[in-house]
Amino acid sequence: MEVDECIEGRTSVRVFRQDPVSEEVVNEALRMANLAPSAGNLQARDFVVVRNSSTKRLLMEAALGQDFVLKAPVVIVCCANLKRIEHYGDRGRTLYCLQDVAAAVENLMLFLHGKGIGSVWVGAFKEKGASEALGLPGHVRPVAMVPVGYPAEDGVRRRRLQLEQIVHREKW
Repeated sequence: MEVDECIEGRTSVRVFRQDPVSEEVVNEALRMANLAPSAGNLQARDFVVVRNSSTKRLLMEAALGQDFVLKAPVVIVCCANLKRIEHYGDRGRTLYCLQDVAAAVENLMLFLHGKGIGSVWVGAFKEKGASEALGLPGHVRPVAMVPVGYPAEDGVRRRRLQLEQIVHREKW
């Protein structure tokens, strides 16, 4: 699949078949995520791979009851590592680490889509609940949950704003 086809074809998948996603595919997806750009190449991101239904249930509760978190075969929780970014001070902790995670999540999701595996970026969750469910240390902040699995139905591409609405040349 060409890169543009992969980008244009990716949709948010919330309904998954129960077919397992192999550890090999998950590891390769994480390797691709780790190749994303990062501030100062500090790679201030960590990933927690969750397959256990009890842990997924706790994550679903933290995610305000979004049941596809529980139903996905795998959930990858993408975290900012505040210790790894402390070189950049407040800006590193409040911005750069989030950018690092965001770039990695996009790589992760595009790679999975290219392999025929669906995913969805979940940002609506209670950080404290997710942190407790995963036993995260205090310097690690959960930023995104990514439920992963083979799609049970075709995704729908949502409308995007036209470039004329979002692109500004030289000045606003």
